[in-house]
This record gives sequence, C-alpha cells and structure tokens, in this order.
Amino acid sequence: MNASTTTLPTVVIGAGPVGLAAAAHLVSRGITPLVLEAGDSAGAATRQWAHVRLFSTWSEVVDPAAEKLLAPTGWVKPDGDTYPTGGDWAERYLQPLANVLGEKVRYDTTVTGVSRLGRDRIVDAGREQQPFTIRIVNADGTEERILASAVIDASGTWSTPSPIGGDGLPALGEKAAADRISYRIPDLKDLAARARYAGKRTAVIGSGASAFTALAYLADLAKEEPGTHAVWILRRGISGSTFGGGSTDQLPARGALGLAAKAAVDDGYADAVTGFRTDAVQRDSDSRLILVGEDGRRLDPVDEVIVLTGLRPDLSFVSELRLALDERLQAPVELAPLIDPNQHSCGTVYPHGVGELSHPEQSVYLVGMKSYGRAPTFLAMTGYEQVRSIAAHLAGDQEAAERVELTLPETGVCGGAGLFDQPQATEETNGAGCCAAPATLTIGAPASSSGGC
Repeated sequence: MNASTTTLPTVVIGAGPVGLAAAAHLVSRGITPLVLEAGDSAGAATRQWAHVRLFSTWSEVVDPAAEKLLAPTGWVKPDGDTYPTGGDWAERYLQPLANVLGEKVRYDTTVTGVSRLGRDRIVDAGREQQPFTIRIVNADGTEERILASAVIDASGTWSTPSPIGGDGLPALGEKAAADRISYRIPDLKDLAARARYAGKRTAVIGSGASAFTALAYLADLAKEEPGTHAVWILRRGISGSTFGGGSTDQLPARGALGLAAKAAVDDGYADAVTGFRTDAVQRDSDSRLILVGEDGRRLDPVDEVIVLTGLRPDLSFVSELRLALDERLQAPVELAPLIDPNQHSCGTVYPHGVGELSHPEQSVYLVGMKSYGRAPTFLAMTGYEQVRSIAAHLAGDQEAAERVELTLPETGVCGGAGLFDQPQATEETNGAGCCAAPATLTIGAPASSSGGC
C-alpha cells in the first residue's frame, strides 16, 4: 500500500459476532475500522434465530478485545456459565458493542462488490498499490463507493442456505413447493409457526446441530399436540458419530442436542430415513409433499419440510478479488484441509489466523463462518482468534499474529464423517487417530416408503 492508502479505514463486512470482534481488535491496535452491515441493527442475522439457544456459554461467545471496549461503559458481562439464545447474544452483547463503536458501524448498507481501484482481477500492473474499492447500496437505493486499505469479510453464510438436492442443486420441484418448505429452525413459541407444524407430519432434512434442534422442538410439540410427527431424513446411515460427542463432548450443550435428536426417534416422535438423497419434490392430490430419492424411493406424504442441510458462502461480491479457495469447500486453501468434513467429524481444527486465511490478493480476508465455506462445526471463539491474528498482522505485529491464544474443545468423536455411504453402513474401525470410529447404531423404526430401493 502507498502512504495515502494507509490512512484509509479497514472495511469490515458484517456487524455480527466476528465482524464486531474484528472492529474491536482493530481499534485496540490503533487501526480505524468501518463496519458495513446490511441489516438495520447489530447481529441482524443472529436475530433471525433469536429463539435458538447456543451450545456455547457466555464465557465462550464474548470476545476479549470487545469486552475491554465495553467495560468503561458500565456494561455487565452475563454469567459466564449460562447459555444465551441468539436474541440474548444480539441484545445483551452485539448491540452494546456496536453502540460503543458508534459511527464506525453503518447499518442498512449492502456490499455489492469489492475490487481494487481501477483494477479488475486480470490486471497486474500496480495492483497492490491501489486501495480496495467497495461498492455499496444504501437503504434508499443510492449507490456509493468506499475506499479501504484492507477488507475483512465477516458476512457469514446465513443468507445462502443449501438446498434439498443431494447434488447441491435444488431438487426438482423444490422451488415450486416453496410455500411448504422452510430453511430455518422454527420458533414454535410463535403462534403462526406453531400452527404451521402442530398436528402435521414434517420432514426434517439434515444431520447437524440445526437438524437436532428442530427435531427436539418438534418432539416437544408432539407431546402437546396430537398428530404432530417428524420424519428425519439423513443422506448417510446412522452410526455412533451421527449424534456428535454426546456425553463426552467438551461443549455439553452441543452433545445434548444430538442426544435429544436420538430421544425424539427412540420415543416415537420421529422416524428416521437413512441413505436418502432427495432428487425431486412432488405434490399429491391433497397438495402434500412427496420426496423422491435418487434411488427411486418415494416417501409417504408430509405436510411441511424443514431443510437444514448446511449453509454456503456468497462469493458473488468478491469475484473481482484474487482469492485462493478450496475447490470443494470454498474455504481458504490453507484452512480447508483442517476442516474438511470428508476427513473430520469432531472439529479438531487447531486455532488459526492470518497464515491460514491469507490469499494471493493481499490484505483481504474471509473470516468467521464464511472462512469455513461449506464446512460445518464453526465456533465463535474460532472466529475471535482469527480476527485477533489478522488485526495484529495489519498492525505489523507478526509475532502476535502467529501466536496461538486459544484452546478449542473437541466433540469426543473423531474420524472421517463419511459424507456418502449406504443406508446403515458400518463405519470402519481401525483405531487410528484420536479415537476409533464407533459401530453402527440402530434407533427407532424406519419411516415407511414405497417403490424400489
């Protein structure tokens, strides 16, 4: 960067937990941040799952640099041993932090493009000497250009949920059935949402913490509303690792989610369909939905479908930057091998920072959930460590940038996740790694289906 460029702010995209933590760390280093948030408040995405309780405690979701900024304001840190909801996190921590940052946070500001001033991704000449140019659209529709010395993209993946289709594309008929399909965990305390699922048969597609949560919520609803039933659809078979770490998870609330999903099936509130990769969504004569698998199986009709098959990054507005992204995960190439779900099921990635998050385009970083691309198991404290390291690097403190200041918990279940296998396939046990893969575990009764297998 040239001398004039260094006087420009570092633009942070997204006023969520990691974006605001990035701003706090930059401030602590004497670097001016400018946080651009598409929503009208801090943690706008987090507020959309305000009803969901985190599996991390308050002590694990408050960034140390942010806490230092908040302390002089009289802010009282919540009890570190308790678990916030998404709403608690936004109201009691994220918004107060954004308020402290003041004019360094701009709301209702949507980033539509990031590039080098006067240079598209093809041009080499003088590229690194040019500032970044960030195109934005304001709430009133007006466009604007902002110049920056560096860019930290903490926009997350919330806005781009993955579709039903097992091939990564929307299943045939998925868009036409949008009126009966949701991609979020339902808030069953909301009367409209409760009415949507009460007494209904609902398919839940997915195998992560979000799917566990939805199954537990529907099981609780079934205890109060007769006729409520869930069909849990997994693309893999069921094994001991399906439910995460359980009682051995170092994040107990995370382990409890998997146990709750297992209980929903064991107690008869949900049926499990394994090895089912959805190819099409059809309607019956009553307008209920029929899921058709790649193998030709047709499941019994359901009233609603909740799709929780993961999230993916929106890379459209950074397409003019030279990013080194893994071809599978769409995560930085140095980070991808550490989080690849083909190899890891327990979140054993070590704390990482600027070294793993750098790109051929200097001074641009994808952080937080977005840094994981399509990989799951991201923890807030991982993001906090990322931005601590990046802020140190931008300030010229390479020793601090390379230093590890975080110890992450594990799930207690390690080994390959087996993203593609046959129904009820037994995982191989070879004793390698931190622990052996568990034997196949059968729960509940399979949901009825018709047609060939």
